[in-house]
Amino acid sequence: MVTANHSPDMTIMLVDDREENLLVLEEMLANDQRTFIKATSGNEALRYALKNDRIGLVMLDVQMPEMDGFEVARILKSNPKTRDISIIFVTAINKEEQYILKGFDEGAVDYLQKPLDVNVTKAKVNVFEQLYHYQQELKQTALQLEKINKQLEKFVYIVAHDLKSPLVGMIAALSLLEMKNEEEVVPREEIQEYVGHSKSAAFHLSDMINSLLEYSRKNVAQQTVEEVNVHELVDQIALLIFPPRHISIEIKGQLPVLNTKKIKLHQIFQNLISNAIKYNDKPAGLVEIGCRDRGRSIEFYVKDNGPGIAPDEHEAIFKLFRTTSNVAQAESSTGVGLFILKMLVEEQGGKVWVESEMGKGSTFYFDWMK
Repeated sequence: MVTANHSPDMTIMLVDDREENLLVLEEMLANDQRTFIKATSGNEALRYALKNDRIGLVMLDVQMPEMDGFEVARILKSNPKTRDISIIFVTAINKEEQYILKGFDEGAVDYLQKPLDVNVTKAKVNVFEQLYHYQQELKQTALQLEKINKQLEKFVYIVAHDLKSPLVGMIAALSLLEMKNEEEVVPREEIQEYVGHSKSAAFHLSDMINSLLEYSRKNVAQQTVEEVNVHELVDQIALLIFPPRHISIEIKGQLPVLNTKKIKLHQIFQNLISNAIKYNDKPAGLVEIGCRDRGRSIEFYVKDNGPGIAPDEHEAIFKLFRTTSNVAQAESSTGVGLFILKMLVEEQGGKVWVESEMGKGSTFYFDWMK
């Protein structure tokens, strides 16, 4: 039998083979912050304990037929799911040391002697209720720390990825300059172009490092908002990715100015534009970036004329370590980038999706809250 009030805070299980004892104990301990489960046998108590993960305390009668309180406590403490539940033995047997020690050996944390003293009983239950809430807070803290550790791992990957792109472009520009200089005299204008690209990439790297240092010095609340000219941001990304000569990058219309998280928006556009270039299989590749105002959000898109993505993979590609069946894409993809992109967008309250036609290209959309 189960009786409950409407509070989800803590559940106390009362175990006694006599109904009248259960009713008296429940009435004695009842308040608006407690839910009660009542069991009239050891087997019934074990079933309830395994099904309910909010039980914080068991008030357990020692003397019961078939299975006594000591056996119930032993089983509860042997099961990983129930071993952390506090147990108070409620007993009418004598207070000889051997019985008390046996109870503690089986996992009890306290004893109450029948007939129960109302004030003592309430006081002890209040203490264990507080301990239960402290335990729950510790569990939540542990979960938050685990989440933070995973976010840090993700952040390190993103930072490494973003720092690598302009560095690779700079190395490529300098390598081309070195190669051409060995074969022929390179015109001054061309030298200036290569050096200019390299300087821009170096300055961009410096800016990113400074931003990261500033980012690390601030707390989360201070990181949230800054004015971002998205058009200038995308222009800069398109320049510093160093696209091949056969691929054009076009911005459709004017992208907005937003008060938002610049680093995160930068990471998303860099990922999508880099992928659109990396996997393009056309002699004349095209990457188009644009947006639509949706009121509370801006719907950005990055469109390409590449190989496309099969319909049954439109959702799968956003999962961790999942790549497309396209051989060229699968071989060069880690299956991490789009998963991280999805998480970044969803952290801002938006969503990301793709529309694609095989052989004709893909369009990646994401909502970004204003």
